[in-house]
Amino acid sequence: MKANIEKIKINYKGKKVTAHKLIVSSEIPIDINTAWEKVQTSALLEFVIKGKLKFKPAGGSFPEIWKQGSTVKARMNLYGVIPFGGVHTLVVEEIDNKNKVIQSREWDDFAKVWDHRISLKKLSDSDVHYEDEIIIYGGLLTGLISLWAKSFYKHRQRRWQLVARESAGQAFN
Repeated sequence: MKANIEKIKINYKGKKVTAHKLIVSSEIPIDINTAWEKVQTSALLEFVIKGKLKFKPAGGSFPEIWKQGSTVKARMNLYGVIPFGGVHTLVVEEIDNKNKVIQSREWDDFAKVWDHRISLKKLSDSDVHYEDEIIIYGGLLTGLISLWAKSFYKHRQRRWQLVARESAGQAFN
């Protein structure tokens, strides 16, 4: 697994600000079609974040399958119990089936920008390169949020390894 944070300049509300670009990537022993099918589900999201974060969606639950153009609002609890960020808004901006990319734009009271790009690339019939790229801006909290995010996305990718080991018919726990 590789993880890197770099400082970048972005536009935020008409101003140039310093944000962080976090990239976490790993090789996962799963075929690309299975991985792509799973990455589009809320069940996978809930499984890979378990232990680090819990979402409480407004309106009851996340959609079973993520759809391009959809917006979801939820409250977040760090480690399942510590409220953080107020209402988190997630907009699924793009789902590119051909290139196996999902792009979301997200924000809350602390993370003013949380732009998340998931990409999958086929390495072999049974392995994919999985990458999370996140642009993070939270004003004075950017550094702290980025360090937590690095730990969070490494956790997510370790949990992906568990998903890869599961048989296709088993549910996530």
